[in-house]
Amino acid sequence: MKKTKIPNLDLDLYTHKLNNGLEIYIIPKNDINDIYVTYTTKYGANIINFIYNNEKVKVPYGVAHFLEHKMFEQKDGSSPFEQFEKNGANANAFTNYIQTTYLWSGPNYFDENMKILLNYVNNPYFTDKNVEKEKGIIIQELKMYEDSPFRKGMQRIKENILVNHPSRIDIGGTIQSVNSITKEDLYKCYNAFYQPNNMFIVVTGNVNPKHVIDVIKSNYKNNNKCDVIKKNYIEPLEVNKNKETIYMNVTIPKFFLGFKFNMDNYKISNKEWIRYLTIYFDSLIGATSDFNQQLKDKKIITDDLDFYIDQVDNYLIITVLAESKKPAMLEKLIKNELHNSINKKVFERKKKCYISSSIKLTDSIYGINRLITGEIIKYNSFDKNLYEELKNLNYNNFDKFIKQLDFNNSSVLFIKPIKEN
Repeated sequence: MKKTKIPNLDLDLYTHKLNNGLEIYIIPKNDINDIYVTYTTKYGANIINFIYNNEKVKVPYGVAHFLEHKMFEQKDGSSPFEQFEKNGANANAFTNYIQTTYLWSGPNYFDENMKILLNYVNNPYFTDKNVEKEKGIIIQELKMYEDSPFRKGMQRIKENILVNHPSRIDIGGTIQSVNSITKEDLYKCYNAFYQPNNMFIVVTGNVNPKHVIDVIKSNYKNNNKCDVIKKNYIEPLEVNKNKETIYMNVTIPKFFLGFKFNMDNYKISNKEWIRYLTIYFDSLIGATSDFNQQLKDKKIITDDLDFYIDQVDNYLIITVLAESKKPAMLEKLIKNELHNSINKKVFERKKKCYISSSIKLTDSIYGINRLITGEIIKYNSFDKNLYEELKNLNYNNFDKFIKQLDFNNSSVLFIKPIKEN
C-alpha cells in the first residue's frame, strides 16, 4: 500500500494493486460518518468491436448497458438491493460510453456491503429466459427517453455531429439492437472486460485503508486477466449533418448547437483543452455572462444558456442548449459571440471560480470519488497535483489557444412543437 499526500487539499491518497491487476484507491475522511464505494470497469457503450483471445468480436449496440441491468440478477434468486437495504446502504449502477460503475454508500457494515458488491459483480448469471425478460424493460426505458426533449435532443445532436463513432448511438442501444442481444453476447463482453486488470475500486469516507484492502483481498477470488484489443474508429472532422428540425410535444422550442474539435490539432494536453474551453464558454455565454443576460432581456431565451463538454476519443464536442422562440436568431448570435475574446481580468476571475469549485468538490466523499474515477477512466491515472494544475493555467497560453479554434464544424438542432409541423 502506498500513501501519497494530495498537496493543498489536506487529503491523503492510499493506493494498492492486487496481484490480479485490480487497482484500489482510498481517500479516508474520518471527520464524517459515511462511506462511498465505486467499482468500475473500463468498458462502456462505445465498445462494440474488439479482439478477445484472438477472436474478432462484434456485438449489438447497448450490450454494456444491458450487462449493467443483468448483473443484479443472481442465480440463487437473492437481490443485492435488498441486501444493501438491510444494512442501511444505498446501491446503484450506471453506464456511459466509456465505463460501467457499480456503487454503494452508507455509514455502517463496510465488510458486509463490500462482500455483497464483489459477490454480485463478480458472479454473472445470464440465461435465455432472463435475457428475454430484460429486453422488454430496456426497450420501455428507450421509449421513455424518446419522449424526453432534452434526452432526445442531446442524443440527436451527437448523431448529427459524429459520423462513424459508436458514441453517436444511445448508450442503451436501439430497439432493434436490444432485441438482438443474446446471453452469449453478454458473456463475451463480461469475460473480456469484467476482469480485475480492467477494473478498479475507489473508496472514500470514514474508513481505515489497511482494513479496506484486507476486506477486498479476502472477498476477491477472480485472478483472470483480460487481453483485449479495442477497435479504433476513423472519425472525420466534418460533421454528419449541419442542421435538422424535429417535432415533439413541446410548448417552447428547444435549441441545441454542437461544435466538433479535433484535439490532435493543438499542442496542449487534453486536460488543458477542456479547462480552457470551459473557462472560455463560461465567460462568453455562461449563466453569469453579459451575453446570457442580454438574451433573456430581449426574450430570445426563456432561461439561462447551458453547455456540455463531451470527449469522444481525440474529439471534443461542446453542445450549447436553450429554450428559445427564436432559435434561428439565437444560433446566429451565439456563433457571433464565440468569435470574441476575453481579457485577462475575466480569465483570472473565472480561473479562481474554477479552482474554488474544484476544491469544494473535494470536500465531498462523492465529489472526490467521481474525480478520481473520471481521471482514471480518461487518463489511466489520478494526478494528485490538481490544485497546481489549475493554478498554473496561463492567460497567454489560453489566448493563443483560443485564437486557433475553428468553429466551422458545427451542427444545429431545433425541436419545435408538433403544431408547427
